[in-house]
Amino acid sequence: MIDRTALDELDIGLLEALQRNARSTYAELGALVGLKAPSVHDRVKRLEARGYIRRYSAQLDGRQLGRGLTAFVSCYTSSETGYDEFTNNVSKLPEVCEIHSVAGEETYVLKVVTRNTEHLDEFLARAKAIPGMIRTKTTIVLSTPFERGGIALDHQGAVPRRLRSVVAGRS
Repeated sequence: MIDRTALDELDIGLLEALQRNARSTYAELGALVGLKAPSVHDRVKRLEARGYIRRYSAQLDGRQLGRGLTAFVSCYTSSETGYDEFTNNVSKLPEVCEIHSVAGEETYVLKVVTRNTEHLDEFLARAKAIPGMIRTKTTIVLSTPFERGGIALDHQGAVPRRLRSVVAGRS
């Protein structure tokens, strides 16, 4: 749940709109939330400074780029494996998109994108050579029927009329 004292409905509307299209101009964002471009600029800069917006990026199509195979690799590490050293070594592998430290039997789960199963096999050989890695378990993604591409923001109470298009996903 969002801390209501930290963000107001306009901030939430701006965050949602930026998640959908981070290339929106301040004027376009202002039209969505009912503010003038300079006010939107100030709010966005404040959201960045307060850490609500960490960065801006483009979502690329892996298939179009020849990287059509996505897999999740569970990593089982030895008890003496250092967190920083391990994550630093794994992050150097270009196929790794995400590293998640998890609770459970495995220590980490990696999201990796490769060209094909042969490329995945070669990646796994390199990953297994990382100091501290005991074994891996790989789950290949067959399809991705839903991918949010952002964080669903929780709205408490009524949404102001001028934000309904932002909340409903219409722009």
